[in-house]
Amino acid sequence: MKKNARGSIPRKTVYRLSIYFRCLTRLKHNGIQTVSSEALARAAGVKPTQLRKDLAHFGQFGTRGLGYEVEQLSRMISDVLGTQSLQPVILVGAGNLGSALLSYGGFAQEGFEIIAAFDADPARQRARGRVPVRGMSELPNFVRERGVRMAILCVPAAAAQEVANQLFAAGITGILNFAPLVIHGPEDVMVNNVNLAIELENLSYFIQD
Repeated sequence: MKKNARGSIPRKTVYRLSIYFRCLTRLKHNGIQTVSSEALARAAGVKPTQLRKDLAHFGQFGTRGLGYEVEQLSRMISDVLGTQSLQPVILVGAGNLGSALLSYGGFAQEGFEIIAAFDADPARQRARGRVPVRGMSELPNFVRERGVRMAILCVPAAAAQEVANQLFAAGITGILNFAPLVIHGPEDVMVNNVNLAIELENLSYFIQD
């Protein structure tokens, strides 16, 4: 899919594709070869009409009366999401949260590999398991030489935009931002802001009597 075509797909649709993919993965593990739109939608927590609308952005899938072939649909979604092969990722900010993410071993199963981390504090510039933690001065050349396009940002809010600007300049086009600050970047860059406090506030609203 061309880049401009990708930009026309609603972000919520892309998010739901990831949910569909995980549902299909569970079906494959259980030896199920076909699934109806109703069953897949129910597993994903959406309506069948929404599922069919989301998939229609990428072509025609499934056979009336038979449903979707689990392996085929799973492969298509993986191709759309770009996770058929390991995607290299860097992490910036090797503090408590960054270190926890570096210790997590499940990224490879989802199609991603953190190949290096970077931090401005010399005391943190050491290997965390198999992942080396380098100084920030090494970041631009590393990103260009290794062709990295995605980064996880775990720095304090005061430094987040400045560090993000360095990532943009180095060629990073996708950032998962854990800093409690909305990052602004060029139009051709995608930033997903993850604010845990906002997520908890959202839960707090719904659990009130």
